[in-house]
Amino acid sequence: MTYETQPKASHFIGGEYVEDTNGAPIDVIYPATGEVVARVHSATPAIIERAVKAARGAQAEWEAMSGTERGRILRRASDIIRERNHELSVLETYDTGKPYQETSVADATSGADALEYFGGLAGALTGEHIQLPGGDFVYTRREALGVCVGIGAWNYPTQIACWKGAPAMACGNTMIFKPSETTPLCALKVAEILVEAGAPAGVYNVVQGYGDVGAALVTHDDVDKVSLTGSVPTGRKVYAAAAEGMKHVTMELGGKSPMIVFDDADVDAAVSGAILGNFYSTGQVCSNGTRVFVQKGIKEAFLARLSERLENAVIGDPMDPETSFGPMVSENQLNIVMGYIAKGQEEGATLSYGGARIEGDGYYLQPTVFSDVTDDMTIAREEIFGPVMAVLDFEGEAEVLARANDTEFGLAAGVFTQDITRAHRVVAGFEAGTCFINSYNDAPVEAPFGGSKASGVGRENSKAAIEHYSELKTVYVRMSPIEAPF
Repeated sequence: MTYETQPKASHFIGGEYVEDTNGAPIDVIYPATGEVVARVHSATPAIIERAVKAARGAQAEWEAMSGTERGRILRRASDIIRERNHELSVLETYDTGKPYQETSVADATSGADALEYFGGLAGALTGEHIQLPGGDFVYTRREALGVCVGIGAWNYPTQIACWKGAPAMACGNTMIFKPSETTPLCALKVAEILVEAGAPAGVYNVVQGYGDVGAALVTHDDVDKVSLTGSVPTGRKVYAAAAEGMKHVTMELGGKSPMIVFDDADVDAAVSGAILGNFYSTGQVCSNGTRVFVQKGIKEAFLARLSERLENAVIGDPMDPETSFGPMVSENQLNIVMGYIAKGQEEGATLSYGGARIEGDGYYLQPTVFSDVTDDMTIAREEIFGPVMAVLDFEGEAEVLARANDTEFGLAAGVFTQDITRAHRVVAGFEAGTCFINSYNDAPVEAPFGGSKASGVGRENSKAAIEHYSELKTVYVRMSPIEAPF
């Protein structure tokens, strides 16, 4: 390879790279070619203990710093990430297979945004004074939870490492982050940069591993908070395990989100939204609007324009800045998606576009569109996590809203219409945590991100995240004589 993808060691603990080759090997495969580009090792019990000890040991000193001091370090790390955006984006592309065209604007930069935002917020985290009759008063202190564990997904490894780390550290917590075993490389760079920016050793640690390592961290007695980005089945297991220890949790899980296109919508804008909500990151985004409900009056125009636009997708080498559609993250994920495509055809949906694996090296699949999809089809019920769009017809607003909400999931939802009152009425009716009007999948750090129903608990980003990485201590101060009945 022309770029150094092999990290200095598998783990980053207590401010330094740490290796233990007794752990199971994890091959890092470049999805564009199927080549092994790096190898790390899963954390042994000794590595897990070392990471927890490092995080616990650093926490009190980190919390004792002023929020302004902590924030300065986070903002410095943000600046370093921006300076190194090119090399971090190249590494992210090797890790995930996502096109450089995308990683260079949406991955490390999003992580930098989170560190900058929460770095700026850290000095403003305060309690409040509550005056009571007679001169007594209460004050609150906002305190860190302690040691936080972050468990990442493979679709946005750099971003997730920062989305979880930044609010945790701003509040005075320390972090142990376990990346997905599919994409283990980028979080190590985040940890390295934080130390370079001045974070004390042990404040941000990275350990590699499969599910057993995540389970060991989640159930560890010295861990106070767990934040997971992953699938609903994994979320249920992790939530239950964390509940055993009464640990704080944030669960950012999957979805089968609806996107409603009314017949007064700008068709090109709606097609743009559908492309962003189905084919960006080769469809591997938890909030994707994969059930596209198109009002019957514009269905044919929508499908025709969509097919025209998909012809403009540049599928190829992810390192080529012209490439706009890359491979799936792994052969396993490709096979899962191919299974759903076969099921869509078996169940009678019309394959309107794509649907085939692209021959050659790597895990490439055509952007795929099914039309004439009905609500009971598997491709309309289950999260596929690949570039497969299901287009469903509808007639009226009440009907489509009921159908849009008829799912266990509730992560995201979008509506395209030029009727502003209808737009607000529909989003008020969505059973989803993150909604869009005439747009889709925007995720600025200033806005809360998260789901309802089975799609998770808690919120990432924005001031709302502070509530999930800190707790309030209430202090009652008596200024008047105290009385007792005996």
